[in-house]
Amino acid sequence: MQRGTFQLMKSVNKSIILNKIRTSEPISRAQIAKETKLTPPTVSSIVKELIEQGLVSESTLGQSSGGRKPTMLHINTNTFYVIGVDAGPEKIECILTDLTGEIFHRTSSLLITPLTNEGFISVLKENIYTILQLSKINQDKIIGIGMAMHGVVDVETGTSLIAPILNLRDIPIKEVLEEEFNLTVKVENDARAMALGESWFGGHGDAASMVAVNIGRGVGAGVVLNGKLYHGAQGIAGEFGHMTIDINGDTCECGNRGCLQTFVSGSAIARRAQEALNGRLAELTGKEVFELALKGDQACIHLLHETGNIIGIGLTNLIHLINPSKIILGGGVMKSERFIMPAIIEAIKKRVLTNEARETLVTVTQLGDDATLLGAVSLLLVELFDPVIKVG
Repeated sequence: MQRGTFQLMKSVNKSIILNKIRTSEPISRAQIAKETKLTPPTVSSIVKELIEQGLVSESTLGQSSGGRKPTMLHINTNTFYVIGVDAGPEKIECILTDLTGEIFHRTSSLLITPLTNEGFISVLKENIYTILQLSKINQDKIIGIGMAMHGVVDVETGTSLIAPILNLRDIPIKEVLEEEFNLTVKVENDARAMALGESWFGGHGDAASMVAVNIGRGVGAGVVLNGKLYHGAQGIAGEFGHMTIDINGDTCECGNRGCLQTFVSGSAIARRAQEALNGRLAELTGKEVFELALKGDQACIHLLHETGNIIGIGLTNLIHLINPSKIILGGGVMKSERFIMPAIIEAIKKRVLTNEARETLVTVTQLGDDATLLGAVSLLLVELFDPVIKVG
């Protein structure tokens, strides 16, 4: 779908009606008017437009109160599609989904470092072209590209300001992709995209305040406050991994010392494990630490418990600062949930100030490895369906 067409599909009243249909389908025009406080003529006019655009379909499933059965409305979930991209720091993954987030095609490429901005953009374009070729659908059916990018992102311009692990700066992602594909492009920090995806697809109900923390090659958080994705004054809200834990600790990729990331990322766990094992295993990875723990290696079990305790201390700080109703954890490190999560909960219960806050719900994402990819998809769906969730 060309950029101009997508903009024409968007209006506040149209988004309100679309979202009401999405969350309440099947629903009648009369019920939409009653629940949204829009006038019946306004609802009828916009619904007619949505049906013509293919976003909404109708059926006669309603209950009659004595007269003719009301016509009920549904979202045409498979009429339009979204491309979602999860970029970095180790690979680029790309998916094509319908409006419900069902994945039809996927592709991925490793990022070989050292890498230039041009090299990064080249791999990105290659994956998007591959998805388009695999799908064989008319590009007019794609409402846009949502991209989750590691590091600091300027969401207004769609620019990657700092991608520390890739050692890249100032990548004009939105500008380049919109020119290349003539599609609407939304770019967001990966952890914030994951948070939005959780609020959209994660089945968390109407949680007013929620934090999603992504712990893998790096560590980041996305914050949803009062239904809004929060970015902060300069767009760096959620850089949870760069919270200082030890002012004399190891140097982080960001240049500071003792960041949380230097203790709990996958590579940090592998490094600490090799130290604990006195180098008896070479080239150990975070995944292998987990596998050794599963086999009963007590040093690895202890290290993962210790990692959970450190994460729990970080989450305690987060609870004291934001006091969210729910914290969702994702990323490769959380595959070690069996060993890590009990220590996280114990640390929170031991350290959080009030009894009520100690009971903050902390859980692992149910979206699995696709949490960030689906978050990238949700960047476009929110634009289409929900005008309320905006930059905070």
